[in-house]
Amino acid sequence: MTRFIMPIILILIAIALFFMFANPLYSDIATLKETVTSYNQALDNSKALENVRDSLTAKENAIDPANLAKIVKLLPDNVDNVRLILEIGQIAAPYGMVLKDVKYNTTNTATVSTTGAVIGGGAVNTAPSNYGVFDLEFSTTGTYDNFISFTKDLESNLRIVDISSISFSSDTNVVNTNIKTSSPEVYTYDFKIKTYYLKN
Repeated sequence: MTRFIMPIILILIAIALFFMFANPLYSDIATLKETVTSYNQALDNSKALENVRDSLTAKENAIDPANLAKIVKLLPDNVDNVRLILEIGQIAAPYGMVLKDVKYNTTNTATVSTTGAVIGGGAVNTAPSNYGVFDLEFSTTGTYDNFISFTKDLESNLRIVDISSISFSSDTNVVNTNIKTSSPEVYTYDFKIKTYYLKN
């Protein structure tokens, strides 16, 4: 009987040693294998992203620089409200129309007034996609014919601009010698427009 007890004890000791030392090692090895697998997947993904980046870079480099500049102007990657106002001012200038009471706000802060053309107060809307919407308001004065021409030029400008609303009122006290028309009727026009930009 005793000759069977010793092997049983040795077997029990071996089992105990397995659970005390070998089993944790197997668990650590399994964890390490999972970590290596995840790292390999991440490496594969990074290589795939590099390939996509290189492909997109090659396509961008293949675009004519002049056309690329037009694309950037069409849909810029930031609001750039100052440049937008300057562009609209340049469109209005040939018709003797000057932008006034410009309203915008890229940070949703309180309205800030200045004794000049710019007053903060609009908003940047969050669009449910990869682009943002920037609201801009301004007023200008001019004859009806010049207003029509300015509006057409504004809508056909390379940068995307949607006119949300226009209201106007007569102003008999306005005298503008720069207006290229003999019509004496000058009106004040209040514009609300939207333009768009790519989100980063």
